[in-house]
Amino acid sequence: MVTKLAAARIALAAGCRMVIAKGDTLHPLAAIDGGARVTWFLPAAEPLTARKRWIAGALNPSGALVVDDGAAAALKRGTSLLPAGIASIEGEFERGDAVVVRGRDGREIARGLCAYSSADARIIAGHKSGEIEAILGYRGRDEMIHRDDLVVL
Repeated sequence: MVTKLAAARIALAAGCRMVIAKGDTLHPLAAIDGGARVTWFLPAAEPLTARKRWIAGALNPSGALVVDDGAAAALKRGTSLLPAGIASIEGEFERGDAVVVRGRDGREIARGLCAYSSADARIIAGHKSGEIEAILGYRGRDEMIHRDDLVVL
């Protein structure tokens, strides 16, 4: 039972639901669906909220994106970060790595998972999303960081 409770703690911290049920019955999932006695563990936060908490605090950023004032204002309204709003790139990172988003004043305004490597980000920074394919030679995402992968601080 100790290991089951430890697993529940991990699942809840990730924003997932968990159930403990008898496993010695035939077709235990069907039994749960049919109303068998179980113990449910429900997270205090929704999975997306937990994921965003993970992005904001559990990942060590590999680099930084410095944005212009227009992009900073747009991020505060809940939009994705587009290449056009990027003023400069700091550090080296790969696609999917966590990065810090800073304003021109150096203040951290967000964290997120970047859809491009630092090399590609440097090439498309300041350009419109519709120009990405012509510049890079492949069609990537329109967003440098999609709002689902972004936490505004």
